[in-house]
Amino acid sequence: MDCGYVLISILLCFSCYVTLVRSVDADNLQTNEKNATHSKPLPFKFAKSQDGSNIISHYAMWHTQPGNFYGLRAEISIWGYPEINYSQESGASIQIYCQDGGHFNLIEARFHVSPSLYHNRDVRFFTYWTNDSKLPGCYNFQCPGFVSASGAPLVPGQAVAPPSSYGQYDHYVRLSLNKDPNSGDWVVYRHDLGTPQFLGYFPVKLCPTMPLIQALTGFVNYFNTTNGPPMGSGHFPDENDRKYAYFKHIKKYHSNGHPYDPIVATMVPFNDRRDCYKVTDFQPDIGKGYVFHYGGPGGCIG
Repeated sequence: MDCGYVLISILLCFSCYVTLVRSVDADNLQTNEKNATHSKPLPFKFAKSQDGSNIISHYAMWHTQPGNFYGLRAEISIWGYPEINYSQESGASIQIYCQDGGHFNLIEARFHVSPSLYHNRDVRFFTYWTNDSKLPGCYNFQCPGFVSASGAPLVPGQAVAPPSSYGQYDHYVRLSLNKDPNSGDWVVYRHDLGTPQFLGYFPVKLCPTMPLIQALTGFVNYFNTTNGPPMGSGHFPDENDRKYAYFKHIKKYHSNGHPYDPIVATMVPFNDRRDCYKVTDFQPDIGKGYVFHYGGPGGCIG
């Protein structure tokens, strides 16, 4: 199988960097049911990039500390980047990191613009997983992993239109990624089409254990031969939804699959390049639920 290479972002124990990855086959994963229990949390280290990498990434995000969590739901604003170049990527993501022995598995559902992957600048829905964040991973349908539901209204790689327009209107998709209490699989739903629409699932073997970290992330990545692209709306954030990118109506999930409001004290911000990108406070707001805004114009060098 030749899946080729694509520019994609990976967080290694929240050591933030981007790498070129080759897809791997989910059928090669070894699953030990006895290991599907709670492990002692490993330490998490924050860093800006991988030493020696020619690819740079930056993040504006809120995340949990390691613990027993079961998923997230949020309205994610959709923004396009018509001027982004082939060596850049920008988007927003729901990410789940689960400790599996001495390493960390990652599953995520996101929206992004990635000319290197699609050969155009459309905003697209995207899935990604890796069974060890130190190793190559799998995106969309390039190899087995995420299982799309039959007749799903949104599938990995599908374009989402129209994007938001600065100062005029904002468009969003309400997305959830949570652990199914019956199967243990990590299910993805879309919630802004009237009734919840099942999009598919990550098999439990891709993320079988606790503790885990949950994150809502604005991200960019780019080669070190160019400058950083815009993130979010391309403007530093405030509280105007028509001008600034957001995650809002944020919910966590109980083990029984029911959503609930997050506790602010359990959430932690991370913003590694504040001169180029920013993230606002995580807080409740009337009509928006729990919300934060993020983004920036880019232009970072290194």
